[in-house]
Amino acid sequence: MKKKSTSQPAKVPKKQSTELSFWEDSRVRAVLAITLTLVALYTLFSLIGFFFTGGIDQSLIDKGLQKVIANPGITAENPAGKLGAWISDLLINRWFGVASFLFCYILLLCGIRITGKKIARFPRKVFFSLLFIVWISLFLGYASDLADYWFGLKESYLYPGGAHGYFVTQWLNALTGKIGTFFILILSFSILLFFGFERAFHRCVAFFKRLFPKKKELIQPLPPQPEDPSGNEQQQPVESAEIFKLPDFGRKQEANDLLPEEEPEEIAPPEILDPDFGEIPVSITDFTFPSKNTAAFGEEEFPEDDVELTVNREKNEETVSANLQPEGDYDPTLDLSHYEYPPLELLEEHSGGHPKVTQEELAENKDKIVETLRNYKIEIVKIKATIGPTVTLYEIIPAPGVKISRIKNLEDDIALSLAALGIRIIAPIPGAGTIGIEVPNQNPEVVSMRGIIASKKFQEAKYALPVALGRTISNETFTFDLAKMPHLLVAGATGQGKSVGLNAIITSLLYKKHPAQLKFVMVDPKKVELSIYSIIEKHFLAKLPEEEEAIITETSKVINTLNSLCMEMDSRYDLLKEAQVRNIKEYNDKFVKRSLNPQKGHKYLPYIVVIVDEFADLIMTAGKEVEQPIARIAQLARAVGIHMIIATQRPSTNIITGVIKANFPARIAFKVASMIDSRTILDSPGANQLIGRGDMLMSVGSEMTRVQCAFVDTPEIESITTFIAKQQSYPSAFALPEYVPEGEGGAISEADLGIKDPLFEEAARLVVNMQQGSTSSIQRRFSIGYNRAGRIIDQLEVAGIVGPFEGSKARQVLIPDEYSLESILRSLND
Repeated sequence: MKKKSTSQPAKVPKKQSTELSFWEDSRVRAVLAITLTLVALYTLFSLIGFFFTGGIDQSLIDKGLQKVIANPGITAENPAGKLGAWISDLLINRWFGVASFLFCYILLLCGIRITGKKIARFPRKVFFSLLFIVWISLFLGYASDLADYWFGLKESYLYPGGAHGYFVTQWLNALTGKIGTFFILILSFSILLFFGFERAFHRCVAFFKRLFPKKKELIQPLPPQPEDPSGNEQQQPVESAEIFKLPDFGRKQEANDLLPEEEPEEIAPPEILDPDFGEIPVSITDFTFPSKNTAAFGEEEFPEDDVELTVNREKNEETVSANLQPEGDYDPTLDLSHYEYPPLELLEEHSGGHPKVTQEELAENKDKIVETLRNYKIEIVKIKATIGPTVTLYEIIPAPGVKISRIKNLEDDIALSLAALGIRIIAPIPGAGTIGIEVPNQNPEVVSMRGIIASKKFQEAKYALPVALGRTISNETFTFDLAKMPHLLVAGATGQGKSVGLNAIITSLLYKKHPAQLKFVMVDPKKVELSIYSIIEKHFLAKLPEEEEAIITETSKVINTLNSLCMEMDSRYDLLKEAQVRNIKEYNDKFVKRSLNPQKGHKYLPYIVVIVDEFADLIMTAGKEVEQPIARIAQLARAVGIHMIIATQRPSTNIITGVIKANFPARIAFKVASMIDSRTILDSPGANQLIGRGDMLMSVGSEMTRVQCAFVDTPEIESITTFIAKQQSYPSAFALPEYVPEGEGGAISEADLGIKDPLFEEAARLVVNMQQGSTSSIQRRFSIGYNRAGRIIDQLEVAGIVGPFEGSKARQVLIPDEYSLESILRSLND
């Protein structure tokens, strides 16, 4: 028993010693060191190869690691193979970006350390390397965000800061702004530099001391001198070393510190003339030396002082008058300086933000497309899928020798095999060299307006009139500048999303523009679609002066408003002519820089967006009376900042005429019933193959884009308009020029000349001298209202000074010179 008891405990430490000896074995350490070194080199080559092949291997990465590794037929362009392509994409795009190269350095350090070789402060180096990976990721994410903001760089497969740098930078920008993020990066870099490298702090201190040497004082305050009973003044020398002694920063003295310093000259204190005079100055700069115009103490001043005081007083008056002049640029938003833009919380999130398309659905559709084409002996080389919110685009590259028309004719057969609502074939895709097959998703996603407004592309847009409509087929935010369109035609069948599209356009403009920069003119024959915006009348709406409602619903008022917009357009062109500029942007920039005189009629011009719903109803009831001013505005109003959006549910040729189509190059087509309607709107088929519920095609020139319109519900619009209406507003809505229809105003009678306007004679002389008569010129010259200027021009017509009204042209002046005018004025006064 004793032998067993004594022998059993001895087996335990023997087992532990074998485990420890395994890891202490030099062969095991060598194998581990070689393994870590090779892994570091393999990772290094894969990361380097990513910069050259990352874009080509992107579609391979999207398939997933398991499927890629299991299929030997799939190859990667990365020099490290499929695994290297996946590792490099993981480290650079999904982790820490370019900073991931430091992982190779850490692995090499660990490999060297395992061999038993000592590395000075090994844990410290590994720890600070990890911290630098995080900091470099944040810095590159911030730098790429700034580069995209300043230069508008296109999206690439490479994210320099990785997903970590991108999302953390976005969070910091939203929290502290770009300036705050920049300060955080500087602070964190200083901490890493000073604590990670011991000599960095002392070198920085020495550098700044050499860069900004301490200024030496000329004279130091003298200590009080004790009185000598013998009457002799005691002079104590002051050591320069004590006066100019530098603070000690805990470092060794440098060579520059040992140089001898110049001793200041000793200046004897001045004698006290009067004990009641006050304190004696102790610095040369405190003395005022007497001049020829200054008297001694207690004496009268010379008369020249009065001259100097007069000159100084004149200079002060000039300074005060100069300060009264306005300085800086003019701020058009100053009247509503406390206006707050609608917050993002007023909008609801209707979607999850990710497409609801599974890998099984993608694979099944790909197999069916390939099988259908093979049934008709059409071979394809490659197929690629791009997932959108409601539609997935399958791009195929046919084998050499296959005609595109054969694939185009199989549109119905492919739709039958896929059991889809309707597919659309793009043959070929412009600029891509592939054939596109758009297949509707089984579970379409609702695109939320909140996600569109919150997107980086919309928030950083620098457009004059930025509009965000929805998401494209590649799931990107679709934005455009309405000022460059310059007008928009929206058409589609009933219930396919036209009203939601108009609301999305209005909402995006309300989120980006100040009331001083934008005004709406809304025409709503149905009386229910746009009435929800009536409560922001004094902020964003424009109307005729005597109208009660800003939302126009009656046909006669629509005609007057459109003709009034033509008058506003002519008036703005006169202002641009006088300012010698070509468009509204140049004019407003000149006005903001205070280069235009408001006393001469110049003013800041807001953009005006005219929205006409149910255009077909207006054409049926008014016809040419509506079409002519709309065509004139569409032809000329772009340069003066007036833009039109016309919506209709009847895309027939008698509604959308050639004149309208010629002046509306930007068109949006929702789902329509037939190919003829699609050709009427877009000049090409495709709108009849849409799936509805906001699915639309936007055509700008020859470029056509499929977009899923963002959904904004009525309660959300009510919240936005209520938020705006509760804020301070202008006294009234933006007033358009008063328009008097022909036959209603008539000419004034001769008796009206008995009550002439006080400015009648001055206006007559102005018209005769300029040999041009118009209401707008009189309005600007005398700074009066449009109605009063119109009455003056009518009185001039009755007096025979100007001719009758000729539309948009200036009136003809009938009096050749001022001498003839004076005789007419005397006869009128008699």
